[in-house]
Amino acid sequence: METTPGTLLGGRVRYAQPAQGYRTGIEPVILAAAIPARPGDAVLEAGLGAGAGLLCLHARVPGVQVTGVELDPATAGVARHNLADNGAECCTVLTLDITGPDAPDLLGQGRFNHAYANPPWHDTAGTLPAHALRSLAKHAAPSGLAGWTTALVRAVRPGGTVTLVLPAGAAFRGLAALRLEGCGGLTLLPLWPKPGRDARLVLVQGRRGSRTTDRVMPGLVLHRLDGGFTPEADAVLRSGQGLDMGGSRRAS
Repeated sequence: METTPGTLLGGRVRYAQPAQGYRTGIEPVILAAAIPARPGDAVLEAGLGAGAGLLCLHARVPGVQVTGVELDPATAGVARHNLADNGAECCTVLTLDITGPDAPDLLGQGRFNHAYANPPWHDTAGTLPAHALRSLAKHAAPSGLAGWTTALVRAVRPGGTVTLVLPAGAAFRGLAALRLEGCGGLTLLPLWPKPGRDARLVLVQGRRGSRTTDRVMPGLVLHRLDGGFTPEADAVLRSGQGLDMGGSRRAS
């Protein structure tokens, strides 16, 4: 697969990605910043792509053990190259369908402290992107967002977190799917494109088995009115600072 070189987190992470098809945006970087992982934690990322989220989490939390799942073999190969290029030997890439029948046996149930994804969320009845990889990244399988959520929740331990980045229009579906799978302490963090603008993206997070109060966080404003990143967004996207989603209790 032809790739183009680049970097993430202000040059701290070397990052190659496919030259055609889905191109990495800010979503996986922000998503990785919201994972309350500690060194030695086992973390699952579904829909890995070329590994942007995994690499950013590894850079922020040295020693974290991330297992990335990617359906497309060629893209998984790019992710493995990126892991090797960044010295992320404690991380693993598996080529499989997170909602497939083999996933629970291969991943193990209740194995991970945290799980996260930027899942496909478009209804497959809509217009599909022309490029196959972009379609794979953005359009949900028949099991839909609920199928991804089920797989992630079952992979984490009691008290473990499941975090999704979603378009604002899918936020309530994501929260409902987490609740249906037994997650509580549901938290929503809006990502505002500019001051005074409607949020286009949100982070949603829940804890398996939690009974704590649900929360809506103040959110993160991404851009100043003149178009540049706000200092708060810059700290996440370029300096690798974490995002507080309202709790840091470890899943034991």
